[in-house]
Amino acid sequence: MRPEIDDAIRSLVSGSGVAWSLSDGAIKNWDINNEGIPRPTDEEINTELTRLQTDYDAKDYARKRKAEYPSLNDFAEAYTEKEFGGDATKMDAYKIKYEKVRSDNPK
Repeated sequence: MRPEIDDAIRSLVSGSGVAWSLSDGAIKNWDINNEGIPRPTDEEINTELTRLQTDYDAKDYARKRKAEYPSLNDFAEAYTEKEFGGDATKMDAYKIKYEKVRSDNPK
């Protein structure tokens, strides 16, 4: 999921005992359960949201690869047939599919 304002706030004040709610993208009901935790400014939140979005975008290739890789069941069957049955046909086909996903979705 793409990062949201909640994710940015959580990243900035994680583990601090702070609770909040949002209404139309604005912080409401800022409740500090741990003294000394200041409410982040809109600029800090936007900067963190941009950082989280950049990180999310940088991992797009990994999300695409995960969805397209051949299944682990396909791998297990190909491996078993190669190692125990001596037939590498399915393993060769598996490797081709695997490498195609990598080349179609480069880092």
